[in-house]
Amino acid sequence: MDPTAALCWSRRARISAQGLEASPWLHEEVARRMQERLDFITLQPSRWAAWEPVRSGLKALRQVATRYAQARWHAVVTQPQELPLAKNALQSPWWRWSRWSRPGVFATTGPDEPVQMVWANMLLHQSADPQALMAQWHRALDVNGFLMFSCFGPDTLRELRAAFAAQGWPAPAHEFTDMHDWGDMLVEAGFAEPVMDMERITLSYATPERLLAELRELGRNFSAHRFPGLRGRRWYAQLLDVLRSLARPEEEGRLVMTFEVVYGHALKPEPRAKVQAVSQIDLHDMRAMLRKHPKN
Repeated sequence: MDPTAALCWSRRARISAQGLEASPWLHEEVARRMQERLDFITLQPSRWAAWEPVRSGLKALRQVATRYAQARWHAVVTQPQELPLAKNALQSPWWRWSRWSRPGVFATTGPDEPVQMVWANMLLHQSADPQALMAQWHRALDVNGFLMFSCFGPDTLRELRAAFAAQGWPAPAHEFTDMHDWGDMLVEAGFAEPVMDMERITLSYATPERLLAELRELGRNFSAHRFPGLRGRRWYAQLLDVLRSLARPEEEGRLVMTFEVVYGHALKPEPRAKVQAVSQIDLHDMRAMLRKHPKN
């Protein structure tokens, strides 16, 4: 991945000339499916954090906020322009008591107090430094809190990758990380008991233009080996022809594209003091250790 390209995309607010845009459709669908996994979580958080809610899927986040109606939520929004849309999506109607008794908190770097759940939908594969992002989530969580996240897996856009390779073109996207590697990184970041699973979602499109429009909503080509300059009209016309070759007769001539979605869940365990010449323990973690083991 080209870290500069990924950083530029992360700083690009979802703003158009007509105003604020909605979350990408596929992100909404993945968030809806990830929310179903909350049925198996017994912990009912009193505080939870939504990371980059506009990119994550605002419609699904409304359902999460309804599920935890008694909880206080924190929205981590790095682009100030996205604040109005996030507030409208997550705040309860003005006539509900929860809007005034448990108002949300917006932050730029993380929650102002530990939370029991971090919700991060479709973010890791777009991050220039995913391990640093995991470290942020770990710091935001309270002890025994949990992380819910999703991202693209390596089979994503396999039809498009094959078509580009057949033309001798550079890859249309950077390589996506396997779910087992994500699990290893979670453990390295301090999480425990990571549970990973994946599914493949196959979408079909009526025209190449519609396919390209959806891909632009989902991100950009962050590959370090992508074509360094601007393409011309002749190449674009050739691209459309290549995309038309993806049409399948069994799909009534529609273009087919595969997206592999990785889902992850992990806990923040009780901290353990390391035996070293000099040991440093976060003050919040020390308090959690003392609460769990009170003096007799």
